Amino acid sequence: MDTLNILYLVGALLIFASIMASTLSARLGVPLLLLFLVVGMLAGEDGILGIEFSQYGIANFIGQAALACILLDGGLRTSIQSFRVGLKPAIVLATWGVLATVLVLGVFVTWLLDVDWRIGLLMAAIVGSTDAAAVFSLLRNGGVKLNDRVQATLELESGANDPLAILLVTGLIALNVNPAGQTVFGFIGLLLQQLGFGLGMGLLAGYSLSRLLPKIHLAEGMYAILILSAGLSVFAATNLIGGSGFLAVYLTGVMIGNRKGRSTEHVLRVMDSFAWLSQAVLFVVLGLLVTPSNVINVWYYSVAIAAFMILVARPIAVYSSVKPFKFKDREIGFISWVGLRGAVPITLAILPVISAVDGAFMLFDIAFGVVVLSLILQGMTIPIMADFFKVRIPANDEPKEEHEVWVSDNTSITLYEFEVKAGAFATGRHPQTISTSISSDEINLFALVRRQKLILVKEDTQLQFGDTVWYAMRGNHASKIAQIFNDTKLDRRAIDDFYGDWLLSPSVKLGDLPFFTGVMESETLVNKLKTQADNISPNMWQQTVAEYVISSLDTAPVSGDTVAINDEWSLVIREIDGKGTLRTIGLKQEKLPTVS
Repeated sequence: MDTLNILYLVGALLIFASIMASTLSARLGVPLLLLFLVVGMLAGEDGILGIEFSQYGIANFIGQAALACILLDGGLRTSIQSFRVGLKPAIVLATWGVLATVLVLGVFVTWLLDVDWRIGLLMAAIVGSTDAAAVFSLLRNGGVKLNDRVQATLELESGANDPLAILLVTGLIALNVNPAGQTVFGFIGLLLQQLGFGLGMGLLAGYSLSRLLPKIHLAEGMYAILILSAGLSVFAATNLIGGSGFLAVYLTGVMIGNRKGRSTEHVLRVMDSFAWLSQAVLFVVLGLLVTPSNVINVWYYSVAIAAFMILVARPIAVYSSVKPFKFKDREIGFISWVGLRGAVPITLAILPVISAVDGAFMLFDIAFGVVVLSLILQGMTIPIMADFFKVRIPANDEPKEEHEVWVSDNTSITLYEFEVKAGAFATGRHPQTISTSISSDEINLFALVRRQKLILVKEDTQLQFGDTVWYAMRGNHASKIAQIFNDTKLDRRAIDDFYGDWLLSPSVKLGDLPFFTGVMESETLVNKLKTQADNISPNMWQQTVAEYVISSLDTAPVSGDTVAINDEWSLVIREIDGKGTLRTIGLKQEKLPTVS
């Protein structure tokens, strides 16, 4: 019993320390997953506690279960709308992109380590795929709003590229252990089997569960347990029949999460905790498993492989995968940079150790070093690189929080939380009549919190800086109210700089805009525009703003897309609905005209 209680104590303290360390993540700009790894290493045999843990089989068991839970939660939070702009490029990235990364990186690793090509390709395959846990965590909690095309592509790729990476690793392990028993056709057949069974099981199970959930009534906390157990069952069953369990459990989550209902809201709340627990346990265990001194002994290999992967192999794979889908070069650059490695490469590196492949321990240590470098270099620089590649979208139109309260099986009320920012338009105004453009019966004040105390709202109540207000709304008014609460001078200037100073209706014709018909003060600019217009098809000026933007993009439009009219004026998509219909477009003056 003493031994058992010691295990309970140490395990609980490690998880507690990991969660407490998360409070430092935002302050230091360090990825939370890296802190979990550090806690595990500090408790390991080279760390403070000196715990010797070398059970690779147990670590693999924990890793598989944790990744399945993380992918299930990621699927639950993946909107089906993201498939509109990100599915096709994500599929190519998850297949050809992984293969191209492995081939290019494999040649480099073979030369660098001076090993047999099979070992070089195995090392490349281990670190060849991006990690869903790292991508979901850093993109969704990193405080950076990206344009939907980039965000959707990165998230869908990370959720779908594990099957090929796992297949490549297992196939290359078999090629190293038993070269004579492997054929190209057998490998291709196995790949099709993995993808086919994974796709079929995921869609079938997800559809069945999404139809089942609204018909059963359970205690609130039981829904998430039901979904988690069902997801793990789908994961295990798909693996048993030779499919990709990771793909199946991710698609199951997508199918369930996009069928809104009373039970779904309960699932999302509890699954968030399950996913965080899975990440904490997984990264702490992997930190315990590694011996830092061994990783340091091969640090130069890790640095060289990480640098080549980030700067050469990943960009080649991404460019060749998404360029045919009309991605801009800056979008390709950012997608290339955010090729985050995390738990998946370390978990895959365990497989050669279990299979007794020659040099497997060295591969594990190198892979661990590559993951740490990826989390530091790429994970900590996401905001910087988003600005550098100009894929960040400035926004002040999002509520601080929103919660869906289901009052019946098919009816819900959404509560939105807003906080009064310094200098915002909401300051000094009554919370109920915050906007004269919205009918009072469509926005209902739910609560006003000031200095953590609930305030009774009277006729003369005025909002102050730091107040938190909760509204229940009917209609699509959350973004408009958010702008009233968040619209500081600094934010307003940044948004105007990005979208332009004028907002246009998508249905207005380009030729009807006063900027291009002579109603401008500068006759020089008017003449210049007319001269440029002569070199452009006259039909352009008969098109509506929306028609011109869509015809110029050659890809599904997303917020932040920019289309040039000429050297001085451009159109920037500001709002777009879930069906891809343009709602608001900004007119931006790129540079002031020079009057001679």
